[in-house]
Amino acid sequence: MNVELATKAFLWCAAINYGILIVWFLLFAFPHQWFYRLVGKWYRVTAEQFDTLNLALMSLYKVGILLFNIVPYIALRIVG
Repeated sequence: MNVELATKAFLWCAAINYGILIVWFLLFAFPHQWFYRLVGKWYRVTAEQFDTLNLALMSLYKVGILLFNIVPYIALRIVG
């Protein structure tokens, strides 16, 4: 695998992961009660715990995207 191919792969991975994050946010923000009821069937959490957990996990996912997709992309752009 050459640097150009790896650079494109990291860029596509970042785009796909940000798409997943946007869908997650839209499910969390707009049909909030429906999403809470759906998850509430599997786990016993209050609405406040649900909100806190979602925001924390979205933040963690975003940091993961930055560390594992964006930073390697930028490093390969600098090197290449």
